[in-house]
Amino acid sequence: MTAQQNRPIVSSRHLAEGEGRASSEYEFGLIVAYNAFTRWIQRCMAAAGFPELSATEILVLHNTNHRDRKKRLTDIAFLLNIEDTHTITYALRKLVKLELLTTEKRGKEVFYATSEAGQKACAAYRDIRNQCLVDGLNHTGLSDDDLAEMAKVLRLLSGHYDQASRSASSL
Repeated sequence: MTAQQNRPIVSSRHLAEGEGRASSEYEFGLIVAYNAFTRWIQRCMAAAGFPELSATEILVLHNTNHRDRKKRLTDIAFLLNIEDTHTITYALRKLVKLELLTTEKRGKEVFYATSEAGQKACAAYRDIRNQCLVDGLNHTGLSDDDLAEMAKVLRLLSGHYDQASRSASSL
């Protein structure tokens, strides 16, 4: 293997020097994957009839639809690991305005649920996802077990990044 072929693929060379090489390669992979993922979910939702939704709004819609349970803003923010609740609040308001979510007030708490229109939007998204993404994944040679293992590693590493962010906040 030549030196050119062994060169790391990173977004910032200065972050790949010394011990940081592998993590910099991983982070560049995350950057590329994140941008591809957000572009994908927005185009999939546009094909399902909702081109005006941002990636965060789509994630909030699907999370609210998850298990057909009503959720509070804090539940959604926690499950999506989004610290900025203002972002979630904006998404929820927009989804309610589009009549994709409904609200129910219990005391001081507001609970959100997908409306019939929201459930139909999620179902249309699922059908397009199966057609355009899942069918293609079946031809990659990755098994369901491979994808599940990758998901576990991503969750493990996200915990490490969360801990590192707490450490950095204390400096």
